[in-house]
Formats: sequence, structure tokens, C-alpha cells
Amino acid sequence: MSVSSDRVTVPGLRARKLAGEKISALTAHDYPSGLLADEAGIEVVLLGDSLANTILGYESTLPVTLEEMLTALRAVRRAVRRAMLVADMPFGSYHCGEDRAVEAAVAFVKSGAEAVKLEGGERRIGVVRRLVDSEIPVMGHIGLTPQSVHVMGGYKVQGKSLDSAQRLLDDALALERAGAFAIVIEGVPATLAKEITRRLEIPTIGIGAGPHCDGQILVFADLLGLHRGKKPKFARQYLDFHALALEAIQAYRKDLATGSFPSASESYEDTTASSLKG
Repeated sequence: MSVSSDRVTVPGLRARKLAGEKISALTAHDYPSGLLADEAGIEVVLLGDSLANTILGYESTLPVTLEEMLTALRAVRRAVRRAMLVADMPFGSYHCGEDRAVEAAVAFVKSGAEAVKLEGGERRIGVVRRLVDSEIPVMGHIGLTPQSVHVMGGYKVQGKSLDSAQRLLDDALALERAGAFAIVIEGVPATLAKEITRRLEIPTIGIGAGPHCDGQILVFADLLGLHRGKKPKFARQYLDFHALALEAIQAYRKDLATGSFPSASESYEDTTASSLKG
């Protein structure tokens, strides 16, 4: 599949929805992952707060700091040339007042983000409006919102009852009215995601929300199988990188132990050493 060289923009994403063209999105947390995602033609690269548990080893996304996110963002920015680069606002960066949220979002934009993403629906409308008024594009995130894990009592599918489904639809519509340019829908029944997508004029990006969203996003580490352990059912793994990398490293260790590495062709030779005195 050929990849267009045109930069992906907010109006371009809206045009893809209108044309019925799917939007591919993928997280990236460093220069190599950003380079691969961009070269593969991904439309939206997200510097996700999943940096916390996939790269930094935290147990959840909650501990990651603004400074850690900004450092990672600068690395991804150096790699990404075509895709739209969106940055997750970490927990605490937009929960303590609109002024603080604007300050954090400005720091993201100055470090290379073209938009920011934040979790929550109607309760975040004030923040979304302030950011949009400050010329900062905002991507919303509803449904299973990982930063709310303690309130939800775990990572559970949302919107399964009529009341909760209505709240999520209301959240989505409120975010659109507030100026969000797209919304991530995570961990909801496929029929609900389909209805939300139908009602909205802005694109929806699904993750664990079925096939009817305008696009899909996966976590880089999940897609490539960088880690062992239990993964969400929606996290399709396209490669077992962990197994391949482990095999390669073990082969290196074996070659070192047997003396086959480094070989003569991997060494530098000259006659100077034989002439040394002492």
C-alpha cells in the first residue's frame, strides 16, 4: 500500500471521515517507534501516557509526569514528519484548574505536539474550551479512561447499561460542541461506539470499541509483542518481538561463550602490536 507524503492535519482527518476512509493511529514513545509508525503511513501518532507502563515500568499510567512525557515527545517529534503528532496530557496536568491545563498543553505544543488528548466527557468541557480558545487542538477520550481506574474499580467495559450508554453519548456530543476535533472511544460495546460515531461529525478512534469507529488505535508495545503477560482482548499482536529478541540475545551470548564472536572479519588487524616493547 502506497503512503501519501502529505502532512496529516485536523481538516484532513475530518475529510477522511466524510470520505469513509479509515484512520490508523498508533502510540509511539521514542525515536525508533515514531520513525516506524511514520514510515508505515500511520495517520495519527500518539505520544500516549502508556509510556508509563510500557516503557518506564510503572504499574499504571497514573505516575508518569509531565516532564517524562515532554522528554519522550521531543524524541518522537524528531522522527515524525508526516503523521499528526498528538500528546496525552498525563494525570494531574489538567485536573487542577484550567490555567494549569493551558500551561501544560502549551508546553506540549512547544515540544512538538500538534494536538493534545485528555480523558473525560462533560466534566472536562471547560478545559477543552479553554484549550481550543488558546489555539490548541484537543482530542477527547471517553469510555474506559485509564486515568480513572480507581473510580471505575478496574479496567472494565463501560456503557453496558442504558443509563451509562446515554451518558457516554452525551459526553461525546458535549466534547464535539466544545471544539474537540476527534474522540477516542475505549472499552465500550461495538453497537454503542457505532451509534456515537454515527451521531458525531468529528472522527472517532476506537480501541476495544468494535469495527464501526472512523479509525483504530493500538499501543506500539502490544502490536509488536514487546512484553509478556496478559493483554486486552482487543490488542491484536502482529509480531512476537519479545520471543525474537530473546532468541537473538541468547544467540549472542552463546557465540561469545564459544568464541565464535567476534570473528576475524569483525576485528581490526595490523602489525603494530607485535612491535611493542616491554
